[in-house]
Amino acid sequence: MNPKPPSFPAPELARTDHRPWPLPDRPWLLRQQWNDLLFLHWAVDPDWVQKALPEGLQVDTHDGKAWLGIVPFDMKGVTFRGCPAPPVFCDFPEINLRTYVTDGEKAGVWFFSLDVNKRMAVWGARTFFHLPYFKAEVETHREGEWVRYWHSRGDLRFEASYRPAKSEILPQGEFEEWATSRYALYCQSRRGAVYRGEIHHTPWPLQSAEVEIQENTLLDGLPIGEAHPSRLFSRSLNVVVYPLEKLSDARKPFL
Repeated sequence: MNPKPPSFPAPELARTDHRPWPLPDRPWLLRQQWNDLLFLHWAVDPDWVQKALPEGLQVDTHDGKAWLGIVPFDMKGVTFRGCPAPPVFCDFPEINLRTYVTDGEKAGVWFFSLDVNKRMAVWGARTFFHLPYFKAEVETHREGEWVRYWHSRGDLRFEASYRPAKSEILPQGEFEEWATSRYALYCQSRRGAVYRGEIHHTPWPLQSAEVEIQENTLLDGLPIGEAHPSRLFSRSLNVVVYPLEKLSDARKPFL
């Protein structure tokens, strides 16, 4: 059984000593819990990523490479501050394709796509957060320690089974910390404005992952290189999201 979302703000979210910059000086807007999360990464040419970004954002690299991440997980209790979170509306699996960027001040995440099985979630995320959400067929369930994950949107498919390979929480190595310690996301409205949304959570409780990929066409046609050997799993993490902050009016098409 998946963990139940706690009453927010969860006590552990009071911890801030791990953050690379202070919390925003305004109330958080949205809460959610991420469960059974898997990080998979592939190297990609930084120039290719940079061409996909709006003005004002720069690709963030590690070991001279940009990285594409496929991140499947199960979200629970997604709702606005002070609102109830009925599971029929607020619980759903998600899988996203992402890369890593900076605006010169704060390192964050740029999403190429985020797929869920709830039309209302797609509408809400596109309307209020300018994120490229798509309606897809997505299912996930547990069988003991194994997480079974299945996704389909047109020709894009991802099917995998994964579990923690070891019970110990990993000490965060250089790449692990670089890829996961991201407390901001960046997005672009259809009018071309660029925004930053800050998030907060405790340090990731990461474990090494054992992964069996049955099918993956999410990267078809993309100029990817080698897969990173680090495959990471996290059982559960409570998250709060802050209102978007407008950064610029760059005029580059929304992806």
